[in-house]
This record gives sequence, structure tokens and C-alpha cells, in this order.
Amino acid sequence: MRRICIISLLAFVVLGAMLAESCRKSGGGGNVTTPMDFSVPAGFPKPLHDFTANPITKEGFELGKRLFFDGKLSKDGNFPCASCHQQFAAFATYEHDFSHGFNNQFTTRNAPGLFNLAWHGSFHWDGGINHLEVQPLAPITAPNEMAEDMNNIIEKLKQDDQYKVMFRSAFGTDEINSQRILKSLSQFMLMMVSGNSKYDKMKRGEATFNSAEQAGYQTFQAKCASCHAEPLFSDFSYRNNGLPVNTFLKDYGRMRITNKASDSLKFKVPSLRNIYETYPYMHDGRFWNLTQVLDHYTTGIQNSSTLDPLLQNKLPLTATEKFNLIYFLGTLSDTSFTKDKRFAQ
Repeated sequence: MRRICIISLLAFVVLGAMLAESCRKSGGGGNVTTPMDFSVPAGFPKPLHDFTANPITKEGFELGKRLFFDGKLSKDGNFPCASCHQQFAAFATYEHDFSHGFNNQFTTRNAPGLFNLAWHGSFHWDGGINHLEVQPLAPITAPNEMAEDMNNIIEKLKQDDQYKVMFRSAFGTDEINSQRILKSLSQFMLMMVSGNSKYDKMKRGEATFNSAEQAGYQTFQAKCASCHAEPLFSDFSYRNNGLPVNTFLKDYGRMRITNKASDSLKFKVPSLRNIYETYPYMHDGRFWNLTQVLDHYTTGIQNSSTLDPLLQNKLPLTATEKFNLIYFLGTLSDTSFTKDKRFAQ
């Protein structure tokens, strides 16, 4: 709890500084930046993110991209943001339940994929952070992740002449501070939009489902869409889906943030987009394939006082329905996103 309070205080201070920064004239010193268009895919709702305080520019995006892949943001130089968020895995951690961190340590939750962040109102499995601009503070300062201090990062970046040029291009002067670091990281991550899967093409009339995909889609709409609402395939709520608590981690999810017993074992509903790429599944990566996930919903749900009402009677699925569902979920893979050179190192 003490750690959560410290991060919350840091977030408050940084947000205050960001507001002051945003009040300065854009591109001070005669600097001219190049605006980047943020395109909302067809059928998507209006983003929740407010772009006015930190408009996305080519210069800010490129700076954020370099920072995202730079080990200088970690204590020993070995753990950039990209070490836990790999593009080919839809910016999740490939084939790992937990990610590697500083000093041979591991994270305590499965790394979620990074995409469509402009539609999120809060971040992390427990929703402990509600501003994307300060979200990186959590992994950067966590002793089992990047284990670094923002002041140390600033000093390291100041020793790199290329960073001075990039900060000047993005913000008008070569001053390097935490607010500008976090703003540029936010600009890079916001552009990670995934909305061009086979499902999306079908919705646009550019593709058709085969019989298994179509049958799986119908099952999905009847039995899964209440929580995994289209087109983002999540309602971004916090729910107890009947997983027994991990006896080693003792992670009770949302309750860690709210201190409410009614939030025990509730975790954020993940998006199903790119689900083939983001295994293993659940907040602790306990399931290694989709068959295990579907088996949990049909026979493995553990009853408790906070179990989601929609799952009180489990989720009846026949073997054929499971088969078709898995086929349908494959249509949510977006290779144009996972292979987009704009996000590659």
C-alpha cells in the first residue's frame, strides 16, 4: 500500500508539471513540429484520451519510440520498455507468464498487450493508474522491473547528444525532464492502434468469414460479448471471473487499489484483440492456450461472494462451440499492426 501511495504522489506531481509544460508556447524558440494524425478505425467509438494537452507530433513520436527501446530507462541498461512489450506479440511478453526484470527478478503479473490505449480510462490489471502520461512511472521505478529513478534517467539522457537534438525538435529546447520523457512515451504508445484484423475487414465488407469463424462469431455474440464488447473487445470493467487466488502471489486485484472487499479478485477485462499473439492468459498467465481458457469458463469457475453475476451458472459451451470460438478469435489478429514498421526498433 505504501508503494501505491508513493506512485500516486509521483503521478500527482508529474501531472502538475505537465499542465505547466502544456501552458508554454508550443515549439518554443521558433521550433516547428509536425502534427501526426490520430486515425480512429471505422466503427470505433470516440477515444477517451484527451489529446489537447499533449498533441502528437512526428518529433514527439520519434523521441518516444527511441525511449521505448532504450535500456537507459532501466537501472542496468538491460530492460527497456520493449523488453516486456514486444511488437510481434502485440506488445505483450511472448511465451512468458511473468516478465524478466532487474537483478534476475520477475514481475508479478502478466504483461498486457499495448494497443488502442486511447480508449482506456485506466491502466494495469487493477486500474491503479488512470493517466497514460504517468503510467510508465510504475514499471520504471518498480524494483523488480526497471528499478530506476527518473533523476538518474535524466542524467543518463543528458550525456547523449542525440537526445538533446531530439528533445529540442519535439519541445523547442534541449531541456530533458521527466515531464517531457513521459509525454513523448505517451505519444508513441497512443499511436499503437490495432483495427485492421480480418474481423475489421469483414465489418468493412472487405472479407468474409468461413463457416467455423461465422459460427464462432455467433457464439461469441451470444455468450461472450457482455464483457468483451465490440469493437474493442473489452468493456474495460473489473470483474471476478472465478479464478481461484494464486496462493503464491496472493493477488486480489482491484481490492489492492480500492481497499473494498467487494473488489476482491476483480481484474480488468482484457481486450481479445490479437489474442493469438498475447498468450499466456489471465492476470497471472496461468493458462497457456485458449482451450484451457474456455475449459475454465465451462467447468473451472470458483464461486465466491464477488463472482461476476454473469458467471454464476458458468458459461455452457459445447465442444463444437469451443472449436468455432477459437477459430473466430483468430480473426482478431492484426498483422498489419504487429508488423508495422513505425513501431519497430
